[in-house]
Amino acid sequence: MTDPSRSSAGAIARRVVAHGRVQGVFFRASTQEVASDHGVVGWVSNRPDGAVEAWLEGPHEGVRSVEDWIRAGGPRSASVTEVDVEDVTPAGHTRFAVS
Repeated sequence: MTDPSRSSAGAIARRVVAHGRVQGVFFRASTQEVASDHGVVGWVSNRPDGAVEAWLEGPHEGVRSVEDWIRAGGPRSASVTEVDVEDVTPAGHTRFAVS
């Protein structure tokens, strides 16, 4: 069976939703910085329910590193209480956007 999160180029993609005190604490800007450090592209956005959602796409090690950083609590001023992760099909993003 083919892993939907892995492209033919070896990139993987995951949709990650962080819950807790994650808005208004530089979570999106920090996620962009960490993603950039690990060669990960995609996007990060505040959700109306108070969570932050990120699309992470890139090499397995890079995506996993950003996901682990989010699971560990994100930026110092955040308080992550729950993280939902879903494997998704890479969309071919070329940069990391904050919205």
